[in-house]
Amino acid sequence: MFKKLAKIKYLPNNFQVIQKGDYVICAISGKKIPLEKLTYWNVELQEAYYSYKEATIKRENS
Repeated sequence: MFKKLAKIKYLPNNFQVIQKGDYVICAISGKKIPLEKLTYWNVELQEAYYSYKEATIKRENS
């Protein structure tokens, strides 16, 4: 299913694929996130999050 890690530039309302791939890694859980399901990220930290739960954990611990 997951073949290649993508390199992404996270923007305020979107993201830009820098290096083609089909997934990124969650900064909190380490889970693989398919690009088509990528919804949560932090522009300042340039990190992706698997779900709102991981994004909340990051926000609470910052």
